Amino acid sequence: MASDESIFSRSFSEYELKKLGCVALTICFITTFSFCTILRQPVLKPIYNLSNSRSEVLEMNGDIRIHGSSSTIFVPSNSLQEDSHSNWTLQPYARKADVFVMQYITKWKIKYHAAGIFPVCHRNFSIPAIVFSTGGYAGNQFHDFTDLLIPLYLTSQPFNRTVLFLITDKRYSWISKYKEILNKLSKYEVVNIDKKSHVMCFPKLVFGLKSHKEFGINPSEFPYHSINDFKNFLRNTYSLERETIDDYYSSKRRPRMLIVSRNNTRFLKNEGEVENMARVLGFEVVVREIEQNISLVAKLVNSFDVIMGVHGAGLTNMVFLPDNAVVVEIVPFGLENLAEPYFRIPSKEMKLRYLEYKVSLNESSLLGKYADDSAVYRDPGGIQKKGFLHFRTVYLDNQDVSLDCGRFRDTLLQALEILKN
Repeated sequence: MASDESIFSRSFSEYELKKLGCVALTICFITTFSFCTILRQPVLKPIYNLSNSRSEVLEMNGDIRIHGSSSTIFVPSNSLQEDSHSNWTLQPYARKADVFVMQYITKWKIKYHAAGIFPVCHRNFSIPAIVFSTGGYAGNQFHDFTDLLIPLYLTSQPFNRTVLFLITDKRYSWISKYKEILNKLSKYEVVNIDKKSHVMCFPKLVFGLKSHKEFGINPSEFPYHSINDFKNFLRNTYSLERETIDDYYSSKRRPRMLIVSRNNTRFLKNEGEVENMARVLGFEVVVREIEQNISLVAKLVNSFDVIMGVHGAGLTNMVFLPDNAVVVEIVPFGLENLAEPYFRIPSKEMKLRYLEYKVSLNESSLLGKYADDSAVYRDPGGIQKKGFLHFRTVYLDNQDVSLDCGRFRDTLLQALEILKN
C-alpha cells in the first residue's frame, strides 16, 4: 500500500517544492498575459473608409490585388467585416463634388473576393501603393496643388518615400512638370496603372488622396502636417534660398514686386500703367507670365517680396514666396466669394501678408454687356448658385479689368507700409 506522502513529497525537499511552485505560478502568469495580449490585438480590417466631402479615400490591407486595364481592385473578404457592400465604384480624384470634372475621371471597381477565387498574382510587391488620377483639372496650376500635390503630400508622408504611385488617367506632361516633387515623395518610378494587363499584388493600398480644403491643410487631421510644412518641403525640394524676407530689412534695396501677367482671360488691360505707377512709388518691378518649368518658377518667385496679380492660377505660386512676403490679389467683379477660400485664407496660413483689391463694375469689361438691371450686376452670388459652369463663363472666362490707378495706388502704398513694418 502506498504511503500517505505524495510522490513529490518523497522526491523533493520542502524548499525545492516551494521553488517549483513559484516557477509554475510564473509560467501560468506569462502564458495568461501573452494570451490576453494576443486577444487584445485589433483585427486589421480589409478596408478603412477615410473619405470626406472632398475625396473618396480607402485604405486596404492584406492581400490586395489590382488589375489596371480593367480598373479593378480585389480585396480579401473577411467574415468579421460588417459591411453590406460587396462592391464599390469610386474615382480617385480629390474634387468629388464637382460633377462636371468627375465625368472625366476613370471609375474603379473595388471588389471583395474569397481567397480561393482571387485572380493570380503576376507580380508581388512588399511595399504599399497609392492609386490616384492626374486627369480632371490637372494642368491648371491651382488645381495641380489643391487637387493633387497637397493631397499626395498628405497621403504619402506616413510612408517615408517607401510607396509606389499607381497613376490612372496619366498625363505625361504633368509627371514631367512635377518630377522633383514626385521623387521627393517616393523612391520609385510612377506606374501608369491603366496600361497594366497583369495583376499586381500589394500588402497595403491606398485608393484616392486625402484632401482637407482648398489650397490648404488642416493640421488637426492626420498626418498632422500644416501648409507651412508643405512650404518647407517645397523649399527643400527646389533648393530655395530665402526662408523669410529678412534680407530685405537688412539691406537698402527697393522691395521687389512680381506682377503675374495674364494673356487670356482676366487680362489686366492697363498693365503697363500699373507697372509704371508701382515703380514710381518705390518698387523694383518685374512683369512675367508664369512658365511651365516649375523649378525655374519656384526660384524666380522666391526672390520677390511681393506678388501681385488678377485672381487666377498664377497666384498659386505664392507658395514659393518667403515668409512675411505680401500677396496682392486683384479680384474681378463678382469673384469675391472665390477670393477668400482660394487665396486670402491660404496666404495667411502660409505666413504671408494679404491685400485685396476689389474691382468695381466701372473697372470691369462686363460693364455694358448686359442690361442695366441684369442679375449679372446685381447678384453674382445668385448666378453662382444656379450653376458654376454659367458663373465661370460670365465672370471668369469673359471678363478683363482696367484698374483705376488713382484708387489702386492706395493698395500699393499699403503694401509698402506693410513691408516697412
